Amino acid sequence: MSDHVLQRLLSLITGKKNNAAIPAPKMSVALAEIARLDANAVIEKLDSHADGLLPEEAEIRLEKFGKNLIAREEHKSIPRQLAERLLNPLNVMLLVLVLINFFVLDDMESGTIVGMMVVLSVSLSFIQEYKSNNAAEKLRAMVSTTATVMRQIQSEAGQLEGSESKESRKSARLEIPISELVPGDVIWLSAGDIIPADIRLLSARDLFINQAALTGESLPSEKFPILANDTTTNMLDLNNICFMGSHVTSGTAKAIVVRTGTQTYFGTLARSIIGQRVRTSFEKGINRFTWLMIRFMLVMVPLVFIINGFTKGNWMEAFIFAMAVAVGLTPEMLPMIVTVNLSKGALAMSRKKVIVKRLNSIQNFGAMDILCTDKTGTLTQDKVIMKRCVNLNGEDGDEVLQYAYLNSFYQSGLKNLLDVAILQHVEVRKDLSLDRSYQKIDEIPFDFVRRRMSVVVAKNEAQHILVCKGAVEEILSICTRGELNGQAFELTAEHREEQARLTRDLNEDGFRVVAVAHKDMPPSQSVYTVKDECELTLIGFIAFLDPPKDSAAQAIAALERYGVKVKILTGDGDIVTRKICREVNLVVENTLLGNAIEAMSDEELSRQVEHTTVFAKLSPAQKARVIGALHRNGHVVGFLGDGINDGAALKAADVGVSVDTAVDIAKESADIILLEKSLLVLEEGVLEGRKVFGNITKYIRMGASSNFGNMFSVLGASAWLPFLPMAPIQVLTNNLLYDFSQTAIPTDQIDDEYLLKPRQWNIGDIAKFMIILGPISSIFDYVTFFVMYYGFGANIIEKAPLFQTGWFVESILSQTLIIHIIRTSKLPFIESRASLPLILTSLIICVVGIWLPFSPFSSSLGFTVLPSLFWPAVALILFAYFVLAQLAKLWFIRRFGWN
Repeated sequence: MSDHVLQRLLSLITGKKNNAAIPAPKMSVALAEIARLDANAVIEKLDSHADGLLPEEAEIRLEKFGKNLIAREEHKSIPRQLAERLLNPLNVMLLVLVLINFFVLDDMESGTIVGMMVVLSVSLSFIQEYKSNNAAEKLRAMVSTTATVMRQIQSEAGQLEGSESKESRKSARLEIPISELVPGDVIWLSAGDIIPADIRLLSARDLFINQAALTGESLPSEKFPILANDTTTNMLDLNNICFMGSHVTSGTAKAIVVRTGTQTYFGTLARSIIGQRVRTSFEKGINRFTWLMIRFMLVMVPLVFIINGFTKGNWMEAFIFAMAVAVGLTPEMLPMIVTVNLSKGALAMSRKKVIVKRLNSIQNFGAMDILCTDKTGTLTQDKVIMKRCVNLNGEDGDEVLQYAYLNSFYQSGLKNLLDVAILQHVEVRKDLSLDRSYQKIDEIPFDFVRRRMSVVVAKNEAQHILVCKGAVEEILSICTRGELNGQAFELTAEHREEQARLTRDLNEDGFRVVAVAHKDMPPSQSVYTVKDECELTLIGFIAFLDPPKDSAAQAIAALERYGVKVKILTGDGDIVTRKICREVNLVVENTLLGNAIEAMSDEELSRQVEHTTVFAKLSPAQKARVIGALHRNGHVVGFLGDGINDGAALKAADVGVSVDTAVDIAKESADIILLEKSLLVLEEGVLEGRKVFGNITKYIRMGASSNFGNMFSVLGASAWLPFLPMAPIQVLTNNLLYDFSQTAIPTDQIDDEYLLKPRQWNIGDIAKFMIILGPISSIFDYVTFFVMYYGFGANIIEKAPLFQTGWFVESILSQTLIIHIIRTSKLPFIESRASLPLILTSLIICVVGIWLPFSPFSSSLGFTVLPSLFWPAVALILFAYFVLAQLAKLWFIRRFGWN
């Protein structure tokens, strides 16, 4: 289940964005009953076993309950997809023309040709999109989220004996896709896991669940396997039930699946708003363009019908012509062009180890002008080395490492790179005799407000010791004493200043510094809370080295070359972050700390983010707030993160990017997954996004300017001529051939200069381009009219086929070839050349357009042979058209730019 989906559902339900909470749900009677049963009774009620389901039981339940998926757009069969394409408004219009030709006009040939056009149009669009969607689905399947489930499998002895008895089976932990979980499955949870279904806890140890998406509460809630009481009225407050849509921040648990898929609390919400989601700026832009074309059609088609009806006197013919014009004005190939471009981009990115989960995010990738990223693993090597353990005098001391080891060893949360570096010192475990001398009593898990975590251990089953490790400022704020060489003393202001200077010196040398403190606790106490983290004794600091990646400087330079600013959003300190930035040549304009951001209004933060490069000591909510401020300033923001604390920022960004090794919640929140955690890979994604956007806008520019020009041409010709300027069947044939010529646009090349800066959707620029280039095509249509009318005498009804054939040929040649002007800001064919497929389709359509008047289909289409002088005349018209269009394009670029 995607966390993006979750947030879209929440925003639609509540009218708020991202972190709005669902109103408190009513208590489910069935769930309340499960919550009030003991573990054994729950297992019995769900007809399961303590050591998991049998494989055959799981298969039966999967068939009965279905896959563990929330409601989603139904996967449609091939016949249904074909039927929907056939019955869209555009094709319905064509089918009406077929029926009119067959049963009203008794014109079997025209009806057959229009029917063939419908078949060709539907099949071409379906094949292209079907292939593209299948390819995209395969890419998304490369990144999956799994759950750890207990299943009873046959033992080796049972396999040898051929026995199927219960005794011949053993319980095993398996990693299976979350979609295959069924009610009754027994699962294991640990820090970083998403809650894959509605579950009942069987056992838990220091389990803290983040339910912010469901409750709005930013701090994690502790869950226990104890029975729920009868006074609980809010289903989300049940202390032994965890819900799909939340995730584990720390601790471990064993649980049994109660409800899956659409039967979960979240699934019931999803069913009511299936298919709805928040539109991206790209989708909104496409929608606005489509409606712009529809408005043209709604104005023009009635005018064409009325003018031709009154001037020609044949209302049925006028009606058919108006419908043909309506089809010609509508950019029916736009959905296919968009989908194929996005899918082609996704495939290209997959070859560069980038997996796209949501196709529309590719365009946002290209539009991105700011990339926010954490420091660890992107600028640095993601391999932390513990270099020093120092006491309060700055001298190396083993006692500091021993306390730090106790803290890292016994904490049950997600062990970060710092913990891993500490635990590599296995000799400490032996020195402390951990297995014999220490026992864990309790844990106070890490959160991003306190920025510290504590464990409580009993030494030799006697005195309890609370060991706290975390950010230097946070640890100092709860310490009242210091300890040096076994002697404790009160921490004075001078001592605190001295410790601050010591850590600052370590930071300036490039070290990440963590403080360690402890406190003796009474052995009678068994449960500990944050309130116990007070009056601690500071014993020293641990310094870690996280060296920068060799490729980081190169990647940052490349992103800046392509107009993408890199900003660092980190929970680490500002001093060490600035040092890393210097080492990778990232210029730090300004630095903002989390506590300063907390005190700022949204307006003040929006001003500050423009001139700030490093945001340090941030909480997850502050990361999301920084991204929101950049949004308000009109930026398209990407965020790269892989930790539990990055979920909110990934959702807030236009493009959420994570890595395949990230925790579940980060992968589920991301739009794009990197198989390789490198900024160099992001550069490739940015370029691919701009290529996709560039090719889509080529079709839109072409369609908008062509349709705008055709509006003037058709209206003028209809009012002036004693016959239709082009027969309906010719309009439709022209439209079909033109659409075919555009199918190769997704293969086209993009000029290097176009890739140098972010490209955002701007309907205003498209409208300006349409207003300038459209009338130019109309001018040369009128030149063709005058040549045919006066030059070749096609000015009476008997000569209508000659006029119509001449305009058809000029129209198809000009529309097909003008794409080579519009596709580039440079001089076509000389400074910039189209892809081979686009060149070939253009040539093929031009040849077909010239051949049709001489073909066996000529009479069926209403064509006649053109005089020999027509060909040099049309060549001259096309040459003049291309020259003027190129000059107008260059003026447009100088005046408005080229987006």
